[in-house]
Amino acid sequence: MFELHLAIAPADIDDLGHVNNVVYLRWVQEVASAHWQSAAAPEDHARLAWVVTRHELDYKAAAFLGDEIVGRTRIGATTPITCERFVEIRRTKDDKLLVASRSVWVPVDRTTGRPKRIEDSVLAPFRST
Repeated sequence: MFELHLAIAPADIDDLGHVNNVVYLRWVQEVASAHWQSAAAPEDHARLAWVVTRHELDYKAAAFLGDEIVGRTRIGATTPITCERFVEIRRTKDDKLLVASRSVWVPVDRTTGRPKRIEDSVLAPFRST
Protein backbone atom coordinates (compact mmCIF):
# COMPACT_ATOMS: atom_id res chain seq x y z
CA MET A 1 0.00 0.00 0.00
CA PHE A 2 1.30 3.44 -0.96
CA GLU A 3 1.16 6.29 1.59
CA LEU A 4 1.31 10.07 1.23
CA HIS A 5 1.31 12.47 4.17
CA LEU A 6 -1.10 15.36 3.61
CA ALA A 7 -1.05 18.84 5.11
CA ILE A 8 -4.17 20.69 6.19
CA ALA A 9 -4.03 24.36 5.20
CA PRO A 10 -6.21 27.10 6.70
CA ALA A 11 -7.95 27.42 3.31
CA ASP A 12 -9.07 23.76 3.61
CA ILE A 13 -11.27 24.58 6.62
CA ASP A 14 -14.93 25.39 6.01
CA ASP A 15 -17.30 27.55 8.03
CA LEU A 16 -18.06 24.58 10.32
CA GLY A 17 -14.43 24.51 11.43
CA HIS A 18 -13.36 21.25 9.76
CA VAL A 19 -11.86 20.16 6.45
CA ASN A 20 -14.31 20.78 3.62
CA ASN A 21 -15.59 17.72 1.74
CA VAL A 22 -14.20 18.98 -1.58
CA VAL A 23 -10.70 18.98 -0.10
CA TYR A 24 -10.92 15.24 0.53
CA LEU A 25 -11.65 14.68 -3.16
CA ARG A 26 -8.59 16.77 -4.07
CA TRP A 27 -6.51 14.65 -1.68
CA VAL A 28 -7.85 11.41 -3.20
CA GLN A 29 -6.59 12.60 -6.58
CA GLU A 30 -3.26 13.79 -5.12
CA VAL A 31 -2.63 10.42 -3.47
CA ALA A 32 -3.47 8.55 -6.69
CA SER A 33 -1.25 10.84 -8.74
CA ALA A 34 1.66 10.53 -6.32
CA HIS A 35 1.35 6.74 -6.44
CA TRP A 36 1.46 6.84 -10.26
CA GLN A 37 4.46 9.21 -10.20
CA SER A 38 6.37 7.04 -7.74
CA ALA A 39 5.77 3.61 -9.26
CA ALA A 40 5.21 3.94 -13.01
CA ALA A 41 8.02 3.57 -15.51
CA PRO A 42 9.25 6.82 -17.13
CA GLU A 43 8.11 5.64 -20.55
CA ASP A 44 4.59 5.09 -19.16
CA HIS A 45 4.59 8.62 -17.72
CA ALA A 46 5.51 9.95 -21.14
CA ARG A 47 2.79 8.15 -23.07
CA LEU A 48 -0.14 7.77 -20.63
CA ALA A 49 -2.35 10.01 -18.54
CA TRP A 50 -5.26 8.90 -16.36
CA VAL A 51 -8.81 10.25 -16.20
CA VAL A 52 -11.48 9.47 -13.65
CA THR A 53 -14.83 8.09 -14.74
CA ARG A 54 -16.23 7.65 -11.22
CA HIS A 55 -15.53 8.77 -7.65
CA GLU A 56 -17.32 7.45 -4.57
CA LEU A 57 -16.46 8.97 -1.19
CA ASP A 58 -17.74 7.93 2.20
CA TYR A 59 -17.16 10.57 4.87
CA LYS A 60 -16.60 8.88 8.24
CA ALA A 61 -15.16 11.57 10.54
CA ALA A 62 -13.94 15.16 10.41
CA ALA A 63 -10.38 16.45 10.25
CA PHE A 64 -9.35 19.77 11.78
CA LEU A 65 -6.54 22.27 11.35
CA GLY A 66 -3.51 20.88 13.14
CA ASP A 67 -4.40 17.22 12.55
CA GLU A 68 -1.73 15.13 10.87
CA ILE A 69 -3.24 12.95 8.17
CA VAL A 70 -2.13 10.35 5.69
CA GLY A 71 -3.60 9.04 2.45
CA ARG A 72 -3.20 5.34 1.68
CA THR A 73 -3.98 3.82 -1.68
CA ARG A 74 -4.01 0.56 -3.55
CA ILE A 75 -5.45 -0.63 -6.82
CA GLY A 76 -8.36 -3.02 -6.98
CA ALA A 77 -10.04 -4.77 -9.87
CA THR A 78 -8.93 -4.02 -13.40
CA THR A 79 -10.40 -4.56 -16.83
CA PRO A 80 -8.66 -4.04 -20.16
CA ILE A 81 -9.47 -0.32 -19.96
CA THR A 82 -10.31 0.50 -16.32
CA CYS A 83 -8.47 0.42 -13.03
CA GLU A 84 -10.25 0.60 -9.69
CA ARG A 85 -8.42 2.48 -6.97
CA PHE A 86 -9.13 2.70 -3.26
CA VAL A 87 -7.92 5.60 -1.10
CA GLU A 88 -8.29 5.99 2.63
CA ILE A 89 -7.63 9.26 4.43
CA ARG A 90 -6.71 8.67 8.09
CA ARG A 91 -5.69 10.77 11.08
CA THR A 92 -2.23 9.58 12.09
CA LYS A 93 -2.43 10.00 15.89
CA ASP A 94 -5.20 7.40 16.27
CA ASP A 95 -5.40 5.87 12.76
CA LYS A 96 -9.03 7.05 12.61
CA LEU A 97 -10.60 6.56 9.18
CA LEU A 98 -11.84 9.94 7.94
CA VAL A 99 -12.73 9.14 4.32
CA ALA A 100 -12.87 5.95 2.27
CA SER A 101 -13.03 6.27 -1.49
CA ARG A 102 -13.33 4.14 -4.57
CA SER A 103 -12.50 5.57 -7.98
CA VAL A 104 -12.45 4.17 -11.49
CA TRP A 105 -9.63 5.41 -13.72
CA VAL A 106 -9.05 5.02 -17.46
CA PRO A 107 -5.68 5.52 -19.14
CA VAL A 108 -5.56 7.81 -22.14
CA ASP A 109 -2.91 8.18 -24.79
CA ARG A 110 -1.22 11.56 -24.29
CA THR A 111 -0.86 12.06 -28.04
CA THR A 112 -4.40 11.23 -29.16
CA GLY A 113 -6.34 11.81 -25.94
CA ARG A 114 -8.15 8.53 -26.55
CA PRO A 115 -8.60 5.68 -24.06
CA LYS A 116 -5.85 3.08 -24.14
CA ARG A 117 -5.85 -0.58 -23.14
CA ILE A 118 -3.99 -1.27 -19.90
CA GLU A 119 -0.96 -3.42 -20.51
CA ASP A 120 0.14 -5.84 -17.78
CA SER A 121 3.52 -4.08 -17.67
CA VAL A 122 1.78 -0.85 -16.63
CA LEU A 123 0.00 -2.50 -13.71
CA ALA A 124 2.86 -4.69 -12.48
CA PRO A 125 4.57 -2.03 -10.32
CA PHE A 126 1.28 -1.19 -8.58
CA ARG A 127 0.51 -4.73 -7.55
CA SER A 128 3.52 -4.71 -5.22
CA THR A 129 2.89 -1.30 -3.58
